[in-house]
Amino acid sequence: MDNIQKRILEEVADLHDVPEGAYNIRANGESTGRRSTANIEIISKPEGNGIDIRIKPGTRNESVHIPVVLSESGLKETVYNDFYIGEDSDVLIVAGCGIHNCGVQDSEHDGIHRFYVGKNARIRYVEKHYGEGDGTGKRILNPGTEVYMEENSYAEMEMVQIKGVDSTERLTTADLGKGAKLVVKERLMTHGSQSAVSVYKVELNGEGASADVVSRSVARDDSYQKFDACLTGNAPCHGHTECDSIIMDNGHILAVPQLEAKNTDSELIHEAAIGKIAGEQLIKLMTLGLTEAEAEEQIIN
Repeated sequence: MDNIQKRILEEVADLHDVPEGAYNIRANGESTGRRSTANIEIISKPEGNGIDIRIKPGTRNESVHIPVVLSESGLKETVYNDFYIGEDSDVLIVAGCGIHNCGVQDSEHDGIHRFYVGKNARIRYVEKHYGEGDGTGKRILNPGTEVYMEENSYAEMEMVQIKGVDSTERLTTADLGKGAKLVVKERLMTHGSQSAVSVYKVELNGEGASADVVSRSVARDDSYQKFDACLTGNAPCHGHTECDSIIMDNGHILAVPQLEAKNTDSELIHEAAIGKIAGEQLIKLMTLGLTEAEAEEQIIN
């Protein structure tokens, strides 16, 4: 990998060197490195359009990294990665994609990730997106995430868009069984004329299932954001969604709450707040020695 690719890799996966544990690093449409372990096996799909990650039952305190880097203008790809998480396992999965585009053609990566979380298994999934480059070509990222959770499983998903992504459509669907718990923490920032659409569709199908989907975002300049979260309670369950957004300049933010209860013991809650940075927040930080611009940036961070 060249220096540009290595730097992007640091942004999206916090990797400064070859990671410990299992990994598959993809750059410009090709695998540049892969390692399986005794408990985590990474296999190429026969069609060549993605990988299968198989985690043995009982695997604990292990990780798998699968970052993607694009540094060629005009490159477009769609990959399908399937994760099979065995029963009673507890693992960290780090993904993410960074695009460096200095050309005139659009660059696009569409990553479809499917998670099959076994009984009593736990995963923490971190996905970061980042774009850079002074070309006129767009940097486009369209992640699709499907989560299928068996009895008493747990999934925590951290979805982050750092900056520089011109267009993104993020679709996440989840099917929760008995006692399963899903926690989603979305954080994203848009600027310029960027557009970001986040859609969550969560089906709470098992007794005692719960979901907590929280989005924090900042829309600057002339950018547009849409947060569309739908929770469906098909059993005695608990669901919560929250959108907390800061709007600046000529930004445009749309929050669309959808709650559907099909069981009398479904408890579903939605909260949404959109507003500018509060004056008292700025004043408090400025009394600590920050300029107004520095205080504003600190609040955004």
